[in-house]
Amino acid sequence: MKVSFLFLLFLIAFNQCVFAIDDIQVAGLFRDKAVVLIDGSRHVLSIGEQSPQGVRLIEADSKRAILEFDGKRGVYPLGNRVHTGFAAPRILQVNVYRSPNGTYVTTGSIDGLPVDFLVDTGATAIAMNSNEARRLGIAYRIVGDKINVNTASGTSSAYSVNLGKVRVGDIEMTNVEAYVLDGEQPGKVLLGMSYLRHLNISNEGQIMRLEKKH
Repeated sequence: MKVSFLFLLFLIAFNQCVFAIDDIQVAGLFRDKAVVLIDGSRHVLSIGEQSPQGVRLIEADSKRAILEFDGKRGVYPLGNRVHTGFAAPRILQVNVYRSPNGTYVTTGSIDGLPVDFLVDTGATAIAMNSNEARRLGIAYRIVGDKINVNTASGTSSAYSVNLGKVRVGDIEMTNVEAYVLDGEQPGKVLLGMSYLRHLNISNEGQIMRLEKKH
């Protein structure tokens, strides 16, 4: 009986060790599958599948995964990192991965609506074309100030506006300056320095790391 009791204590201690997770990150997303880094250990999970550490994949698509651990669920955009299980992260950090054409593209939102961002440290502010602005419900001709901006193809007319909320992963900024350019360029919304200047940016080859300044 004494041996069984000691063995039970060993199992409890072992399980506590296994399920003590400090860091979870979604490194890849596919339909009904996700590549999850758990304390640096890589796992490919299908819907309903659970890692040895006890992290279960609930849903997955090309933009985010829903993970469950210790009875709690969290939504993870691609590259988003959360420390200490599903508690609020101590460090707000997002990894943006280099695309095949060499650019850094990530998903985010403007005033709650989804946006594909092209990270551009050479852009003074967030920039978008007029079609994208209309999709996002930005009345740029009414609330914006008409200006001229320099682009790769020369000088273009634009409208300067302030965006209520811009979010990438868990990093959200409010009252962010943006330019709306007449026409179809830029093809993707440029995530420029009006947002990026609030972050520490490091480049590790295939990964650009964005971390909110304290």
